[in-house]
Amino acid sequence: MGGAVGTTAAAGIELIRRGLQQPTGLPLAEFSDLDLVPYQNIRIHGWDLFDHNLYEAAQTHRVLSREELEAVANDLGSRRPWTAVSNRNYCRGVVGERDSTGTHRELIAGIQQQLSAFASDIDGRVVVINLASTEHAVEITDEIYHRADAFERALDDNHPGISPAMLYAYACITQGVAYGNFTPSRSAEIPALRELARDRTVPIAGKDGKTGQTFLKTVIAPALRARALHVDGWFSTNILGNRDGEALRHPESLENKIGTKGDVLTNCLGYPVEDHLVKINYYRPRGDDKEAWDNIDISGFLGHRMQIKVDFLCKDSILAAPLAIEIARCLDLANRRGQGGVVESLGVFFKAPMTAGDHPPVHSFPEQQMELLRWLRATSAEPEAVAGSFVPRPE
Repeated sequence: MGGAVGTTAAAGIELIRRGLQQPTGLPLAEFSDLDLVPYQNIRIHGWDLFDHNLYEAAQTHRVLSREELEAVANDLGSRRPWTAVSNRNYCRGVVGERDSTGTHRELIAGIQQQLSAFASDIDGRVVVINLASTEHAVEITDEIYHRADAFERALDDNHPGISPAMLYAYACITQGVAYGNFTPSRSAEIPALRELARDRTVPIAGKDGKTGQTFLKTVIAPALRARALHVDGWFSTNILGNRDGEALRHPESLENKIGTKGDVLTNCLGYPVEDHLVKINYYRPRGDDKEAWDNIDISGFLGHRMQIKVDFLCKDSILAAPLAIEIARCLDLANRRGQGGVVESLGVFFKAPMTAGDHPPVHSFPEQQMELLRWLRATSAEPEAVAGSFVPRPE
């Protein structure tokens, strides 16, 4: 909740609620006819390892202007996160000032108690969005990840292979709370939790928000394919200096992040690109101002070779925060419609979209956007009400 994306989302929603900003930059803002919860009705709370109030946290991230922060200083300053569930074995990038201890079942019970209290406080529904630092990669060969009953027994045994992200996902699913994973960490997409979400009719979506470089890849690659321009090689590099970049300095966390970027080109182009290289570098002076640079080598008519250069100078959290907000609104809609399990139609928001079956996901942005709009325009079930959006950081 106190990360760059969480504080940007909280400040942005408060600015919109007070009429100090219009909902520009929010992908679904123009679709006022859809049965989505209004931005003014969203309330945000969540977890963090750091005890800073949201105003203090937002100041350290330096994403928003001084004028924007001062306009909502009282609101942000009055809010502090709950203590996050953490595990040093899974989050090696950022170590906070607080930690929580207990068995898996005790930690889950604590999360669910906080969910219930927040739902009562806002007198509305709750959606959880995972914005935590990237956990290290987990091999899911053990049966505990593949069967719901085995996962339940592993919780009882306090199995060390169950990560904080999985604990949060399980806590939400078993409480009927919709859950979205904006990170590359393994959570609700493991087969055991997908089975549980389907059986309990709880909507889930993820994983890893598609904000910058991968977003542009899924736009450009389908266009190159349509014009019969063959991609001979695609070199991508990123530099960023925020907490996310710091966490990705560690190979175990970086493996998760690179993994969610890997299948995009093959899916969009219809053939593998042998020389597809992706690098992510932590560069502290850049802060939240990320730079994503791409060199694309292509072959055209008669085999003539050409190049495309893309340099995306962007604000990481300005791209990510509105997507987290829209995912929460869409998951709330899915919950009201009685849709459980993986909501494939939300794949446009993610680098590695979850699917309900064994079929591969669609990565092409134009196809994903059309599917999202088709799903949104389907008949809704209930009138709008207040929705709560969670921003957990179980580092």
